Amino acid sequence: MHDNLISYAHLEGLIFDRPAPYVLRILINNPNQMNALNRPLLNSVHAVWDLVDADPATRVVIITGAGGAFCAGGAFDSMPAGDMEKGEQFNHDFAEARELVQKIINCRKPIVSAINGPAVGAGLAIALLADISVASKTVKLFDGHLRIGVTPGDHALIIWPLLCGIAKAKYYLMTNRPITGEIAETINLVSLSVPGEELADSVLEIAKELAGTAPTALRMTKYLMNGFLRRNQDIFDLSAAFEIVNFGSAENIEAMRAYRMKEIPKFTEKRQGFW
Repeated sequence: MHDNLISYAHLEGLIFDRPAPYVLRILINNPNQMNALNRPLLNSVHAVWDLVDADPATRVVIITGAGGAFCAGGAFDSMPAGDMEKGEQFNHDFAEARELVQKIINCRKPIVSAINGPAVGAGLAIALLADISVASKTVKLFDGHLRIGVTPGDHALIIWPLLCGIAKAKYYLMTNRPITGEIAETINLVSLSVPGEELADSVLEIAKELAGTAPTALRMTKYLMNGFLRRNQDIFDLSAAFEIVNFGSAENIEAMRAYRMKEIPKFTEKRQGFW
């Protein structure tokens, strides 16, 4: 089975090992930036799911982060930069946003996330779109989009209402309040929370149990369960489009300035059309 690792060797920023038969563990490895998804790492995270899907040595995937974080989301250098024509930029960013979500949802192999530290934005998308999500009780989960003046467009609108209901989804997404792993379990945002020192062992036991389950029936079960997510595709598509439109707006520019300066942003109300 270890011979199959060579097929993943070109994926920059990801580390792979096989802690049990038929279990592939993926480590997001950018610890100096809390595992933020810079451009090479973002490309790798997009590409890995097709390889996993085709890998006969893998029945279950564990994904986690290096060091003290799971993934801090998109690095600033991977956010829309406006260096293309407007329409071309929109098409590129929209396709990229859809692709990550769709690849995780449509990957036939079950995915277990071990949320070992902060998970934000696109990092939180990876954590919560996993089929089973296990968080350390004390980690912080944070969507973060409204904090920088853009609509939540990575994953939240396709899955948060299904996981924890509309009331809790609105509360946490609209207030942008961080959630601990322990609270996330109580509102059903994650599958399970455990003490940090038990996380790796707990996730591995779950992965080994899944790896010993009838693989075809397990993959069919995942496909059917994720049908609920596929039904929300139109809502997700619109959320991704809105997020991209928000980038470069006056609100986004002010929110990013305030974020970098550690100040409270000052927004000027300017009604435009429907909004």
